[in-house]
Amino acid sequence: MSSTRSSRSTSWRRSWLAAAPALALLFAASDASPFAGIVSPPRFELKAKPGEVVRQVLEIGNDTAVADEFAVSTADWFLNEKGGVEFREPLQEGSCRPWVRIERRTVRMLPRAVRKFRFEVHIPPDAKPTECRFAIMVEKASETMPEISTGNIQFPLEGRIGVIVYVAVGDVVPKLDFQGIGLKSFNGRLTPAATFHNSGNSHGRPEGILDGKDAAGKSYEFIVSPFPILPGETRAVALWAQEGPDKKAPEIRYPLRLRGRIEWDGGRQDIDATVTENETVKAGSS
Repeated sequence: MSSTRSSRSTSWRRSWLAAAPALALLFAASDASPFAGIVSPPRFELKAKPGEVVRQVLEIGNDTAVADEFAVSTADWFLNEKGGVEFREPLQEGSCRPWVRIERRTVRMLPRAVRKFRFEVHIPPDAKPTECRFAIMVEKASETMPEISTGNIQFPLEGRIGVIVYVAVGDVVPKLDFQGIGLKSFNGRLTPAATFHNSGNSHGRPEGILDGKDAAGKSYEFIVSPFPILPGETRAVALWAQEGPDKKAPEIRYPLRLRGRIEWDGGRQDIDATVTENETVKAGSS
């Protein structure tokens, strides 16, 4: 990879990782306080050895002008077919949540306050190489949950924030196998996408910048979405064309030629592919 391309990829990676903290803001009736929690960072990617205790701190904020109380818990999570995160409170098979200790179950927050919140992951001495994944959930405590009325029915207006945690225990690595580039619908719009299968034992996060030229001769830069691909998953990740000065997505005329390199922890894939509206030309393996 050239130094220019490396610089561009690194710049994108840093800006993506420095995304704004997770924020939930839900308004109820005018006489009820909203849930306005802020949690930072939105994600932890940690490493540990069997028998170790991993200690970390996140920040929880109350973005309202009144005191409030938040509830904190853990949950299992998975990625659905649309790429959304779904949380499950019941303990799932193979979950590592029994290893997790949180500072407390409820947090009293002063107005416009931010406080540190500690959690620990106690890795068993006999733990086999694995990727421990869980979420720390922050939501309005049930006693202070605002309600919204519809006719004679009242129900709580809920909102919560999930902080994703990965802990790589022992020797775990992703193994992404490139399966081709084609078009896939993201947010209702057909978008170029690269498909990978992860046959490794930890999540992989592809990243990079590809150069593209469409049938009209227009050149674009495509950002590889650094979306996680979990072990055992086959998933397409979007290749987002950079917006123009008008902040609108470009109207690409196919066929589209894409060249460049996609990289992830422990691997890379050189790309030279042509995307049409009805077929995919796969790149050779690198």
